[in-house]
Amino acid sequence: MLLEDFKDYLRIKRRYSERTVALYTNAATDYLQFVYPEKLTQPTQPVTDQDLIDALNYQLIRGYVAHCLDNNLNPRTVNLKLSALSTFCSYLVKQQHLTTNPVKDILRPKEKKRLPSFFTEDSLKAYLDSPVITDNSIPNTYKAIRNRLIITLLFDTGLRRAEAASLTLSNIDLSRKTITIIGKGNKQRSVPLIDSLCEKIGDYLALRTQFLAELNSHICQGKKSSSQQTMTSNKTDQQPNAFFLTDSGKPIYLEFINRVVKSELEGAHLAGKKTPHTLRHSFATALLNDGADLNSIKEVLGHSSLAATEVYTHNSFEKLKEIYKTAHPRAKKK
Repeated sequence: MLLEDFKDYLRIKRRYSERTVALYTNAATDYLQFVYPEKLTQPTQPVTDQDLIDALNYQLIRGYVAHCLDNNLNPRTVNLKLSALSTFCSYLVKQQHLTTNPVKDILRPKEKKRLPSFFTEDSLKAYLDSPVITDNSIPNTYKAIRNRLIITLLFDTGLRRAEAASLTLSNIDLSRKTITIIGKGNKQRSVPLIDSLCEKIGDYLALRTQFLAELNSHICQGKKSSSQQTMTSNKTDQQPNAFFLTDSGKPIYLEFINRVVKSELEGAHLAGKKTPHTLRHSFATALLNDGADLNSIKEVLGHSSLAATEVYTHNSFEKLKEIYKTAHPRAKKK
């Protein structure tokens, strides 16, 4: 099946994550559901490869866009679906199943420009500089230090949520003060670490070692037989190279980071969206406001094009207008 071949192409050739592969294939499936609603609900009449190719034409895709908008999907979501469908069509062109990509001729719905939300350096300073509340328990202390480091790392490096979740011990080089990140499309980049962050990472790693030792000790004590001890110990140490660990010693995951960010920033009484991406936006906006050039910010963030980075100039421009009103002699109130 062509759709299955497309999945393999995304995984193997493009090296996309499973989440991204699912987004692309779900978009194609959603389109086929629009074109062949009866066939997809009746297993006895499956959509064939020829059906799929016949469905990929300008008129039907244009009707699909209208269908999406009529069902109150916002233009951004529709455009994401079209982008995924366009990638599928481009793949089919390469495989000589289509002669042209029909999505390229589709007029995209106009999106409202949205400025990325962000926290100012001053608003985060009180939280980042405040002492971490801990107790004498290593697990509770580890949890508190880990949660603070997740916020600090996201703000000080601009990592994406998935990049933070997939960090391993080998990605961190404190001697060179750099962090190696495997980003979108399996692209690798290095981001410098500031001195204060290096210190926090060093403290965290020492505590992480104590946390794992105590965790393994408790697990072994709770088992009755040596065979059970071995099985449990191996299970706990399956991925000891993961940089961040959950309270049970397993590698963290995407939703875990979401919960930590929301909990920590709500506790700091910060206004605005409390998400990992907001911290990434905050990092980029702070760099731009402090004089970093767009190309440098693009490289640090791991953007594939400068257009994705230019959105931060809007935030910077708002600050420029404030400075202008305050400093310009003819803009001052008399």
